[in-house]
Amino acid sequence: MIKVGIIGCGRITEYRHAPEYLENKDVELLGFSDVQSGRAKLMAEKFGGRDYGSTEALLADPEIDAVSVCVANVYHAEVTLAALKAGKHVLLEKPMAATLKECEDIARAAKESGKIVMLGHNQRFAPAHIKAREMIANGAIGRVLSFHTVFGHGGPEVWTHDPNSWFMRRDRAAFGVLGDLGIHKTDLIHFLLDEPIVEVSAQMGTLNKRYADGTLIDLEDNATALYRTRSGAMGTMHVSWTFTACEENSTRIYGTKGVLRLYDDPRFSLIHEPAEGEVQQFRFRGLTSNEEQKAGKRENTGVINAFVESIVTGRRPPVDAQEALKAMRVVFAAIESAGSGRSVAVDQE
Repeated sequence: MIKVGIIGCGRITEYRHAPEYLENKDVELLGFSDVQSGRAKLMAEKFGGRDYGSTEALLADPEIDAVSVCVANVYHAEVTLAALKAGKHVLLEKPMAATLKECEDIARAAKESGKIVMLGHNQRFAPAHIKAREMIANGAIGRVLSFHTVFGHGGPEVWTHDPNSWFMRRDRAAFGVLGDLGIHKTDLIHFLLDEPIVEVSAQMGTLNKRYADGTLIDLEDNATALYRTRSGAMGTMHVSWTFTACEENSTRIYGTKGVLRLYDDPRFSLIHEPAEGEVQQFRFRGLTSNEEQKAGKRENTGVINAFVESIVTGRRPPVDAQEALKAMRVVFAAIESAGSGRSVAVDQE
């Protein structure tokens, strides 16, 4: 039995980490910690376990084997490094950390500690994405030439129910929509194509997202990037917090022999349109939207199960610190590109 603690008690803990740990037969959820008084107590009352009072007390518990780190972005590195030093496995929410150096520090510490560090990139576990990766690897659409991926919704306040959410404040989030949604889609392209992005040209800006007092937020609410992969495939990524009427979370992969359409159709989560032959349509479970989360409609993301399985079996997790670092390098290159107005090469080693 893997004994787990959760550090940070926001919506991601309430909606995903805590309930998914409870659904896993190999896990005992021992408790919670949070810097805001009372939040850990509320989580403990709802899901069981106890309020540890502080992160230090939780990490000092020798019974705890692993932790989920669900704190604000700027504290990711500090808490993760402390957890590794305490001998815990870590499931870390994205983005990995607030600076590239911090990301590299986490990857290095994970390797030196021998403990598992896994990032919560849930799009890798969507059934249509898994099937699409398999089809691409098997040559179903030939050589990949280009791609288009988009992820947009009404903003963090839809998810957090807080119009002044820390997600929209630079001193705590470090990134805007690029680190919130863009990291998901960047990692997804790495997963689907099984190769890294090595060049970025990007633009980002604050177009309309505002705090409760009506002032524009101090982070980007839209970002668009042109990506080039190691093999030369080119594609676009658009992420937004200003899709006010509906949420979109879709991807298309274009190859020499056809197209794969992912989550862009209300009936079929994967559509294969070959240059020659019959169209294939697949029904898999959908990607849970923010509105569905608010309504209590939740699908198990598979993230917790993969993390626990890695601990139990000792196998490398699907997206460990080294793998997550690849997507973070792209995000930091996109920020540099948007600031300089130039294309930026990404050193993926």
